[in-house]
Amino acid sequence: MSEQLTLYLHKLSPYSAKVELALVEANAPYRAYQIDLPNKPEWFASKVNPVGKVPAVTYGGPNVDPDDPSPLSAKIAESNVILEFLADLYPDSGLLPKDPVLRAKVRLFIDVTTKQVEAPLYDFIRGQGSYDNVLKGIEFIQGLLEEGTDFAVGDHYSNADACISPALARLKIITETDLGKFPVGMGYKLGEELKGPKFAKFRKYAQGMLDRPSLKQTHDEEYTITFFKTRFTERVQ
Repeated sequence: MSEQLTLYLHKLSPYSAKVELALVEANAPYRAYQIDLPNKPEWFASKVNPVGKVPAVTYGGPNVDPDDPSPLSAKIAESNVILEFLADLYPDSGLLPKDPVLRAKVRLFIDVTTKQVEAPLYDFIRGQGSYDNVLKGIEFIQGLLEEGTDFAVGDHYSNADACISPALARLKIITETDLGKFPVGMGYKLGEELKGPKFAKFRKYAQGMLDRPSLKQTHDEEYTITFFKTRFTERVQ
């Protein structure tokens, strides 16, 4: 019998989503417990993650209720750290390849995604980042994609794919709905630019990730769109 693993997450958190994607792709048994971020329970910071952020996991120890985690379980936080932990926990899952060169490529892809795609994209959505930086990040990541494979690295789904997929899901939303704090029309403009031949390789890769059953299982697009509609009511014309 495997050790218990509980994922503490929030439905709208892209960082939670990347961890849940990895768990689903690894076919790993886990429990998911939603944390209400605006009204976090007091026990979450004291018993799970002192920083109070999601995602976080508890691993091992007695199989207790998620809202009363055991002090005997290991507590692990930060999405990219958890991805590494899951790859070690499930070495045959493919989350990290066996080949050391491919493993290095996965880690590089994650680093580039975090710095060049996630940060500029989420800043842009919040109205705090530039359109050009989003495009530069996408062009950067496209340069890492290899020909002849549907995945970020090698011929198998890995942590690299799990890391970028939540960002791709949000990129799809803003380019199709124009929802965000950026000036009106810039989401549609970004979508049109990404349809050009310059981004054909990125577009093909992104669509493959968006079509995966694991993403459809873990990402509620309609719920996210509804949140965006309520969050981004005041727009720059």
